[in-house]
Amino acid sequence: MEKNPTKRTLFAGGPRGVAVEVERRRVRRLNLRVRADGTAHLSIPPRVTLAAAQRFLDGHADWLRRHVDRRLASAAEATPADGLVPLWGRLVPLPGGAAPDEVYRAEVARRLPEVAARMERAVGARASGWQLRAMSTRWGSCTPGTGRIRINVRLAAYPPACLDYVVAHELTHLLEPGHGERFHVLLARAYPDERAVRALLRRPPRDVAATDSFPAGNTHETAAG
Repeated sequence: MEKNPTKRTLFAGGPRGVAVEVERRRVRRLNLRVRADGTAHLSIPPRVTLAAAQRFLDGHADWLRRHVDRRLASAAEATPADGLVPLWGRLVPLPGGAAPDEVYRAEVARRLPEVAARMERAVGARASGWQLRAMSTRWGSCTPGTGRIRINVRLAAYPPACLDYVVAHELTHLLEPGHGERFHVLLARAYPDERAVRALLRRPPRDVAATDSFPAGNTHETAAG
């Protein structure tokens, strides 16, 4: 008997194609994604058959191969030859057997409660929940209607001020969804050094760690919302 009958593994594009974990969930449509480690996952509504899921995967086989290859290449690049990774603005040895994103997730999870509490007081808004994700295009995001905020774990590669800024930025979106004048006025009250941190976040984290140009004691941060 299967341990989890809601999960199956299918192969996109034939038996030698990309392996995809298929999971039945309470979703309205099929949702295909490639995780940071290169594994693929497909969420399907309860009424969708495995045959229909297989046809969907076969139709997206080329897309899957490209994105899996890209993720695997990024993961390989993320493991430096010198064994050092940027962590909170410093280059430190990567723990044996650990992936950088694993280290970053643990570090952000450790720091986030204090940062969130401090920035909630500064902004005057409170999130209903926090999620940690390894994201490629955003440092953070939020859903104003629900009050939930998502934070990129890779912020741990930058100085602590960057996590402060992104948290303040996303909390401000709970008060003002857009990026108009009111948003920047509200954000500046909680985090006045937005321009300096945004400049840091446009640079590769190893470069930031190597130059050590940002004050370690700064307590403000945020990023792209």
